[in-house]
Amino acid sequence: MHEIQIPSGVKVELSQDKQELSVSGKLGSTKKKVNSRLLSVSITGGKLTIEEVKHKKLAKKAALASQALASEAQRAMAGVERGIERKMKVVFAHFPMSLEVKAGEVLAKNVFGEKKPRVAKIVGETKVEVKGQDVTVKGVDPYDVGQTAANINRLSFSRRKDSRVFQDGIYFVQEE
Repeated sequence: MHEIQIPSGVKVELSQDKQELSVSGKLGSTKKKVNSRLLSVSITGGKLTIEEVKHKKLAKKAALASQALASEAQRAMAGVERGIERKMKVVFAHFPMSLEVKAGEVLAKNVFGEKKPRVAKIVGETKVEVKGQDVTVKGVDPYDVGQTAANINRLSFSRRKDSRVFQDGIYFVQEE
């Protein structure tokens, strides 16, 4: 069983069918799915309570699911309260690479001298800012921010180049 204190300024609601947990705060809102076969979730007195279903065969899965939902809920509460930010840096030695944000996508131009730009999808309500060689990925949902950053990181991957020689890429610098 996990009890999570809900911070002031953060609103947590459970859907009617108890399948979805919505967390909203001053920066935005996010939703998390609840596996109602394994977990029982309730909100009482400013606390979110997550309990495992008492079933012998599902005990281990239920324990893992409750731990996962508890950490997801805590990260979501922190995200809607303070925001989540990841900083990345474009590094190149051989071909000058440039990034551009257009219509929910990040375009990487001149990766390894390729003529066609590589495209990465921006997930959810995540914001991506590009200033020169610095890339900032911001949002309220930890999953969306992390997946968008991973998509951008994968833009510069190549199987045909020796990674010891061609160290061009988009790398993580800082996570907040």
